[in-house]
Amino acid sequence: MEQGVDTGSSINKRCIKVNIRNQKSDFAYWQTQPYPFRLATLEQIRQEYHRWRYGAEPRLQRVYTIVKR
Repeated sequence: MEQGVDTGSSINKRCIKVNIRNQKSDFAYWQTQPYPFRLATLEQIRQEYHRWRYGAEPRLQRVYTIVKR
């Protein structure tokens, strides 16, 4: 039996009820974060989506060789 892969990350589960008219902008939050952190978070979201949607990370379907003519 295979065990699940532990990525070492954990999710802090909490719920806050907010009126939609008083909701803060996600854009403003992400603009305050440093670029490397935003990029790392985006990559993590991409990997989680591919594991959920396809069951694995996508790979190249073919190997291409570039030849100078």
